[in-house]
Amino acid sequence: MLTSRFLTSSALVLGLTGGAMAQDTSILVQSTTSTANSGLYDHLLPLFTEKTGIQVNVVAVGTGQAIQNAQNCDADVLLVHAKPAEEKFVAEGYGTQRTDLMYNDFVVVGPEADPAGVTGMTDAEAALAKIAEAGALFASRGDDSGTHKKELALWQAAGVDPATGSGDWYRETGSGMGATLNAGIGMGGYVLTDRATWISFDNKQDYTIAVEGDTDMFNQYGVIPVNPEKCPEVKIEAAQDFADWLVSAEGQAAIADYTIDGQQLFFPNAPQS
Repeated sequence: MLTSRFLTSSALVLGLTGGAMAQDTSILVQSTTSTANSGLYDHLLPLFTEKTGIQVNVVAVGTGQAIQNAQNCDADVLLVHAKPAEEKFVAEGYGTQRTDLMYNDFVVVGPEADPAGVTGMTDAEAALAKIAEAGALFASRGDDSGTHKKELALWQAAGVDPATGSGDWYRETGSGMGATLNAGIGMGGYVLTDRATWISFDNKQDYTIAVEGDTDMFNQYGVIPVNPEKCPEVKIEAAQDFADWLVSAEGQAAIADYTIDGQQLFFPNAPQS
């Protein structure tokens, strides 16, 4: 199968080099905007490259697009956060094996004025129902990302069809997490975001976390090497080296060590033998 391996202009591309590049080995990781925008890769990849000499290039898009890109063989590794879709990716033969990597959680952020009166709530579904009932503005990514998938699942659990408010109180940006936060803050609306992106986000203005602590907002990430049986051009040995390092004690410790202003952004939970 011929593949383009091209990176679109809509993707954030991170290339980090270092170490002994004797074989000039590089791999392509399709990942999420939350892991890239949080600065996690800036922390992790130099450590891996120094140890192995393998350069890692990251394309950061929504999970749905990342999975599609990997299915098109434009990846060596997939690192995203939508477990059912990841398991489907492996079941259909596109990935060799999925492994839990790390987690954090989702939160709903909102303005100080709190027009729906949800600040301090810990029940995400009840909070979303109040937002819908009040007709308070809500900015959705609307991009089939892992965050968007979680948001839709929460609306469904709340018994609300947000599509009925589309273009009115429910605004779909079709953009990444940072852009959606900017849009939501600009319009004074609520936004569902992963906590790591919120911690690293600079344009908070008068916004704070309004809703948090619901177990339904758990956010699991997984890592999957792409299957060379589907994509013969995959650099499977280097891809497996990267996946193995991430889930190793060393990689897990590096994930845990990444903090901003003393706050840990991701919590490693790969199974250890």
